[in-house]
Amino acid sequence: MKQDYVLHLADTHLILGQRLGEWCGHNVVLEQDIAMSNIALDLLGQCRSLYQYAAELGGNKQTEDQLAFLRGERQYKNHLLVEQPNGDFAFTIARQFFFDVYHQLLCEELVKCSDKQLQAIAEKSLKEVRYHLTWSSEWMIRLGDGTTESHQRLQTAVNELWMWTHELTTTASYEEALDVPRPSDFKAAWHAKVSAILKEATLEIPAESTKQAGGKEGVHTEHLGFILSEMQMMQRTYPGMTW
Repeated sequence: MKQDYVLHLADTHLILGQRLGEWCGHNVVLEQDIAMSNIALDLLGQCRSLYQYAAELGGNKQTEDQLAFLRGERQYKNHLLVEQPNGDFAFTIARQFFFDVYHQLLCEELVKCSDKQLQAIAEKSLKEVRYHLTWSSEWMIRLGDGTTESHQRLQTAVNELWMWTHELTTTASYEEALDVPRPSDFKAAWHAKVSAILKEATLEIPAESTKQAGGKEGVHTEHLGFILSEMQMMQRTYPGMTW
């Protein structure tokens, strides 16, 4: 059960880091290209600590690299939100913002949990996570309260991504069985923070629509398979390779 939970956290960080890495060299301005690459590296650093812990929980029968690169699609437990394609810059910013609000709330709860390993990882990550939320919040306001086109693009992104945000604050079966933060407990806090930033950005909160979930239990959209095929190519083509 605990390994499932740690893998859920690690997988979410890994897949979002991979998505952000796709922007490297293709961003709107150089400064933001560097900023987004740094956020991706932060997430990859955090997921490495989590995969190492997951390997320990599995009895050291697996390594962090095997867990990250050699599992099948249905074995990944990341949020559906983070596997959604980058789209345009506005779409990527909205996806990042929704996740960052959740991520900060989660880390603030994890530093109080009884698991010392998770507590230490959260404490180490929290400074980075707070920066991520500041960065994405500022871009939400800048684009939402900017030009007519930037406002329209961001509102479209918010509308399209909204159905994937439901899973951020749902509690999976393995979370119920463990002494770990339950995302459903900070659903109100997540919605309050998101609503405040959307209001400041002159954006409308989307009407309730279909709520998508399943990623935390291994049921994904078609997008994850494409990410994994690219990400796992080297490991699967050259098994056991070393530098």
